[in-house]
Amino acid sequence: MSRIEKDFLGERTLSDDVYYGVQTLRGKENFNITGLPVSLEPAMIKAFGFVKKAAAWANLECGALSEEIARPIMQACDLLIKGKYADQFVTDFIQGGAGTSMNMNANEVIANLALEIKGMPKGEYSVINPNDHVNCSQSTNDTYPTAFRLALIMRLEEYAETLKELQEAFAEKGKELSRVLKMGRTHLQDAVPMSMGSEFTGFSTTIGEEITRITESRRLLREINLGATAIGTRVNTPPGYPELATRYLADMTCIDFKLAHDLVEATSDTGAYVQLSGVLKRTAVK
Repeated sequence: MSRIEKDFLGERTLSDDVYYGVQTLRGKENFNITGLPVSLEPAMIKAFGFVKKAAAWANLECGALSEEIARPIMQACDLLIKGKYADQFVTDFIQGGAGTSMNMNANEVIANLALEIKGMPKGEYSVINPNDHVNCSQSTNDTYPTAFRLALIMRLEEYAETLKELQEAFAEKGKELSRVLKMGRTHLQDAVPMSMGSEFTGFSTTIGEEITRITESRRLLREINLGATAIGTRVNTPPGYPELATRYLADMTCIDFKLAHDLVEATSDTGAYVQLSGVLKRTAVK
């Protein structure tokens, strides 16, 4: 069984057991750069589920989407949030267009899941359309970075928890070995006596400092540009949409997301990523 979908480049045949569509297929073919599909990072898919659900919820309240369209979209997003259909995210990690291929991958999968929820066949885009409905009031330039920040926050939480376990293990060793003497060394030579416990306590302290830095860098990621659309001007969004979408995303994730006060600046700014990169390098070195 198969279906035919078309875009501006023409028609393509897709197996009817896949939930992605023609634009995902184009992205997969055009940007087969690393050979690593986004499905390898479940946090990113889950994050997109949250972002698309928040967008549909805000569009419903603003009157941009009807109940008949918004509710199935939100239900489809719930499936991604639960970790289902990750194998349908086949686009490469590295893409052209600032993540457009992945945004369309999410739009098409959600649209076809929503159609299935309504009891309709995949590809019936006159009813629920990946662009007009799932991507309503959005652009890759605000949904992708918002999802990316959410995914980073979730992954950093896991990372910090792991470091905390390491810190506690070092601290416990510090107590256990507090009476074991050894020679401290400087410049590759024996220097003065110290306890083995002091050495492990120092390891615990240095890891604790990194947990603090990671917590600080996570806070920077909570400022988002959801609703900025293409360049930060809010073009094609109904009044109040960015604020609503941000609030719903915060409510669903229990993360204190804030809408950036200057959406034009926020849409092009990568400062939070630069700082986080530095923190992760610092942690690795230490």
